[in-house]
Amino acid sequence: AGLNRILEKVGEEATEVIIAAKDAAADTDQSALIGEVADLWFHCMVMLSHLDSDAGAVMECLQQRLGLSGHAEKASRSDAH
Repeated sequence: AGLNRILEKVGEEATEVIIAAKDAAADTDQSALIGEVADLWFHCMVMLSHLDSDAGAVMECLQQRLGLSGHAEKASRSDAH
């Protein structure tokens, strides 16, 4: 149904992840949280594919960030612009 519908699904799934994470904090069963994260990742992969990219590019980006603090990573992005 196009990019707008894909983005709606990503937003819906992100919200469901947040709710599941809050629920999981009070429960030892993490299966609902894992399921919601899987749904979010799936819809993110659909979005990437729609935009002619893929999860491999995300994995490369994460690999480059490995070992960097969040502050150092953010600073490196602003230097690149």
